[in-house]
Amino acid sequence: MNAPLYSKLSHIRLTGTPRVLDLFAGCGGLSLGFQSQGFDIVGGVEIDPEAATTYASNLHPGCPPSQFDVLSRPRDIRETRPADLLQDLLGPSGFPSESVDVIVGGPPCQSFARVGRAKLREIMNHPQAFLNDERASLYAHYLEFVADLKPLAVLMENVPDILNYGGANLGEEICEALEDLGYDCAYTLLNAAHYGVPQMRTRVFILGLHRALSVPPSFPAPSHKCSLPSGYEGTKQVALRTLSQPLFIKPHYIPSPEAPVGLPDAVTAEEAIGDLPPITDHLDGRLRRGIRFFNHLSPYRQDVQPASYARAMRHWLGFQSNDGVLDHVIRFLPRDWETFKRMRPGDQYPQAYRVAIRIFEERRKSLQQQSGTLLQPSTPEYERLWTTTVPPYDPGKFPNKWRKMEPDKPARTLMAHIGKDTYSHIHYDSDQARTISVREAARLQSFPDGFTFCGHMNSAFRQIGNAVPPVLAAALARHLNQILQSSLALRPAPLPVMS
Repeated sequence: MNAPLYSKLSHIRLTGTPRVLDLFAGCGGLSLGFQSQGFDIVGGVEIDPEAATTYASNLHPGCPPSQFDVLSRPRDIRETRPADLLQDLLGPSGFPSESVDVIVGGPPCQSFARVGRAKLREIMNHPQAFLNDERASLYAHYLEFVADLKPLAVLMENVPDILNYGGANLGEEICEALEDLGYDCAYTLLNAAHYGVPQMRTRVFILGLHRALSVPPSFPAPSHKCSLPSGYEGTKQVALRTLSQPLFIKPHYIPSPEAPVGLPDAVTAEEAIGDLPPITDHLDGRLRRGIRFFNHLSPYRQDVQPASYARAMRHWLGFQSNDGVLDHVIRFLPRDWETFKRMRPGDQYPQAYRVAIRIFEERRKSLQQQSGTLLQPSTPEYERLWTTTVPPYDPGKFPNKWRKMEPDKPARTLMAHIGKDTYSHIHYDSDQARTISVREAARLQSFPDGFTFCGHMNSAFRQIGNAVPPVLAAALARHLNQILQSSLALRPAPLPVMS
């Protein structure tokens, strides 16, 4: 065993605190989950300035201003050398090769996900444009950090589509590259709802353990039961289609861990956000279009007893919030409030479109009763009423663009697109007739109430949608810590130093 690996194992044996470096850190979902399980967060690499500031503000609160400047600095991983980064984070006395025990992170998924591919084709006018997207090779820079810093463990997260990326399985390619670097690897698909997150979010997780640990990679068993809709199973089957190819004689994929008998039901949307105060300002004319600032305290409801999940979000150690939340703000969408109100939980865009047309016809008839004249198609008045009532998207092309949440089920997947609109998550309470707030999105993604987001509303939504749910990250961190401890238990102290 070489000296850096010996040093890392000795550090964990002595302190019980593995040190984590987060690549493509975003606002810090993975790091927060690992921190909650006793891991020491060394720092992160994140290119987005607002996400980087969010990361530093929450993961390293109270640090000196000079250190905060270092921790919050946006960094492009393509221009960041591992040794330089660690010297920057640790100072001149640090030893980069001995300072990181675990590397985590999720390279940007836009070019992997089907939604992102379509957008790239549109921009570049090429049917295989996603294969030429530079972001798709960012995982190679992640591997460069692994090669230089030689952590004991590596955890990578991404969308299921990396397993079927233009007919290639990037999960297998990444595992093979990690094996060449000295790691035993496996990957699987985990759904966040099975781990206590109120959201049905399926993602690929790749785990690499250095062979010096002598422990095979594995993943945590579910803590909650949830029957996923058929679309989630279909996505999984498409992602795993490459495994049937003869190329994979011994694939690194392992099935998702089975749920033990007797688990509690998954956390529902109502259990997650039902204790947050109703928002009705938009319905009585008090909400205006414009920038939303996170400077108004919205007190928790006194007439609703918070569910255990909501209490956990209020009282997360280090992120407690006793009185309320500061980012309970929504988008200004006056055209659609009546449609939101009349939609039923579970309705998607085709149903919403039909509801909007009924509202249009009602308003057209009401105007006829007032004026004695029925608005005729192609007239300016008809067009004005149509555009201020009916959304413009083809219901045949965008069936999943809108969705009204169901109170008794986990929410569907939050994505980075909520930085642009939140129609995918319309509040289940028809009396509120709105899409979710920033804090509700954070709750559905399992960020504690005391976790603050830097930047404006759209940026906060985007940061949340991009993140790994901290509660799921905590389950992975807890399991990884058990792996590390079991490896140490196999070794007598002191550990031998071998060349």
